[in-house]
Amino acid sequence: MHSSHRAERRRSSRRRRRPRRRGRGWLVVLPTVAGLLVTAAVLLDGRSDASSGAPQPRSAVSASPTSTTTSATTSKSKSKSHSKSKSTAAPPPTPAQSATGSGVPAKGTGAFVTARAGGAKVGQGSRPLRYVVKIETGLGISPAQAADEIADILAAPRGWTRNPAFAFQLVSAGQPHDLTVSIATPGTADALCWAGIHQDTGGEYNCEVPGGVVVNLKRWVEGSPTFDGPIHDYRALIINHEMGHFLGYTHTTCPGPGRLAPVMMQQIKGLHGCVANAWPYDRGGAFVSGPTVR
Repeated sequence: MHSSHRAERRRSSRRRRRPRRRGRGWLVVLPTVAGLLVTAAVLLDGRSDASSGAPQPRSAVSASPTSTTTSATTSKSKSKSHSKSKSTAAPPPTPAQSATGSGVPAKGTGAFVTARAGGAKVGQGSRPLRYVVKIETGLGISPAQAADEIADILAAPRGWTRNPAFAFQLVSAGQPHDLTVSIATPGTADALCWAGIHQDTGGEYNCEVPGGVVVNLKRWVEGSPTFDGPIHDYRALIINHEMGHFLGYTHTTCPGPGRLAPVMMQQIKGLHGCVANAWPYDRGGAFVSGPTVR
C-alpha cells in the first residue's frame, strides 16, 4: 500500500510539471482516486466481518479444507512416528486383556484345561451321566474348585437327582465321560454356542450344545440383574437350566404371579411376575413347571 501511494505521488508530480494538458491530467487523477476509495472500502468491509462475527468471505471458507487436510496429514505422520517408537507405543492387548464393563475378559485364549477332580455317583439313576469340567485358560479360576461347586449343585436335594431316573458323576481329566461343562469368556462362549447349535448368545447367555454345556464367564461371575440372591444360587440356576436341556427339558415360562419361576424359564430375560428360583424342585419336593414356550 505505501509503495503504491509513493508511485501515485510520483506520477501526479510528473503530471503537474506538464501544465499544457490539464484536461488529460484530471482524467488520469480521477480514476486513480476512485480506485483508492474502492480499495479502502473493501479493506474496511473485511475488517468489520472479522470483528462483528459476520460470515467469513468465501476465500477464508474455501481455505478451511486445506487446513483440515494439513492437520489430518500431520496427525497421520504423528501416529506413524508413535507406532515406530517402541518406548511410547503400548503393546497390543491379548484377548484376555480386553475386558467387559465388569472386568470379565471379553475374549480369552480359546484353550481349556480340564479339572483333575472326581467324585462319587449322586442320584438313583442306574447309569450316571459322567461329566468333566473345563475352564478357559488365563481366567484365574481354579478348575478343581469350579468342578467341586458344580458337583455340589448337581447333588443338592432340590436338584435334578430328586428325580429317581437321574444320576451324575464328576470324573477327572482323561477319564471317559458323557458330557463336558465348559466355563468360557463371553467371546469364546459365543463361538462355541454358534458352532454347536447356531445360537447367537450375544456375549450374555449360556447354552447347551451336543456333548456338553457352555457357561458364560460373565454370568458365572456377575449373576443376573433379575436374580436376587447369592452368586452360588445363580450358578445353580445356570447349571440346572443347561443340564435340564441336556436331559431333554424345553423352555417354560411363569406359571403365575408370585409363584416360583421354573428352572427351565429364561429368567435372565424377565420374571414376568414370578419369583426367581434356581432349583427344579421346591422345598416340598414338587417339580416347578409352567407353560411351555413355543
